[in-house]
Formats: sequence, structure tokens, C-alpha cells
Amino acid sequence: MTPRMVRVFVNGSGVDVPAGSAALDAVQAWNADAAGDVSAGTRLITDSRGLPIDAATPMSAGSILRLIAKRGTASDAEQ
Repeated sequence: MTPRMVRVFVNGSGVDVPAGSAALDAVQAWNADAAGDVSAGTRLITDSRGLPIDAATPMSAGSILRLIAKRGTASDAEQ
């Protein structure tokens, strides 16, 4: 049985992933280097409102993701 595919959008580009795939899987389908940046902690995945989401968040048809640079906190600068 072939898994049902859903269309999600990453930085404005449509990609097809199996229903229930994680947000990181959608980013990987869009751009492997960007997915590596998320895994390394240098970029964050946000939802359509710009709120950060967990990389394991399940995707559904029409999900909208955006990637942003992760900014350091004040405690990061003190180290």
C-alpha cells in the first residue's frame, strides 16, 4: 500500500511528504542542507504565524513552515 502524500509548504515552496511526516522531514524534502542546519541547532522551524515549532511536529495537508536563523540568548553571549 502506498502512503498517502500531502502537500506542505516550506519557505514558499511546495513539497510532497507522506501524511504524518515530521516537520523536519518536510524541510529535508525541500533542502537537505537546511534540514542539517535545523538538526545542528543553527536554524529554527516556525509555523505560518512565525511561532517556533518542534521538528517532530506531524505535518498535515497545507502545513506552512518557514525557517529562521536561531539567535543567541544573552546567556550565550556571556559564555
